[in-house]
Amino acid sequence: MSIKSTYSLDVESVRELEELAKRWNVSKSEVLRRAIRIATKENVPTQNAALDALDRLQSSLRERRIDPTQWAKELRAERRATARRLRSR
Repeated sequence: MSIKSTYSLDVESVRELEELAKRWNVSKSEVLRRAIRIATKENVPTQNAALDALDRLQSSLRERRIDPTQWAKELRAERRATARRLRSR
């Protein structure tokens, strides 16, 4: 059984969909089915992936007793020093 659905895609996505359909010699619907199967089987990042990464970073900083404010200051200073060295070349 199949269900007809309507979706809006940007132009680039449609071009890529059509290119994959040609390359794989299948319909655009089959390309979408395969993409959905792949995405559900793989560990595709969720919307919360960035927040999860931030939580892990913050936990790591706490465990190592690193002050995030001081760490950010040192990082900025290091970046500025690197930029000055690169400009002076």
